[in-house]
Amino acid sequence: MMQKPPSERPNYHLDCLFCKMAAGDIPCHKVYEDADVMAFLDIGPIVRGHTLVVPKHHSTNYLDCPPAVAAQLAAVLPQLCRGIVAATGATACHVLTNNGPAAMQSVMHLHHHILPRFEGDGFTLPWPARKLDADDGAQLAAAIRNAFKP
Repeated sequence: MMQKPPSERPNYHLDCLFCKMAAGDIPCHKVYEDADVMAFLDIGPIVRGHTLVVPKHHSTNYLDCPPAVAAQLAAVLPQLCRGIVAATGATACHVLTNNGPAAMQSVMHLHHHILPRFEGDGFTLPWPARKLDADDGAQLAAAIRNAFKP
């Protein structure tokens, strides 16, 4: 089957690496694909089995993602996690999403990282938890509720 030229592909960004991969213009080690979502091995894996899950619809991240696209991702993430854990022999996994450069997003196309985890795999995720101040927590919760637009 002949690929459509980029100008005829809905929501295809010419400068987006993941759009090109989803369209088949750049090869990858694909582990899953349906009409809306594709998953492939990361070319710079943190751990063996590090997989990226992307919507074929281009969204930069969850800050501009339509709810239907988020639902498409959510529908396949559990099965992909189970498959990756089973195939790698891992005992657990992380599902991580970075939303914007300040959150360490390097490819500006929404994607989830599935990282299978093994005891002693050498990967650490710094998480310097702090104590939530009660007054600040109450003010912040109110601000989030006021800003939330379902």
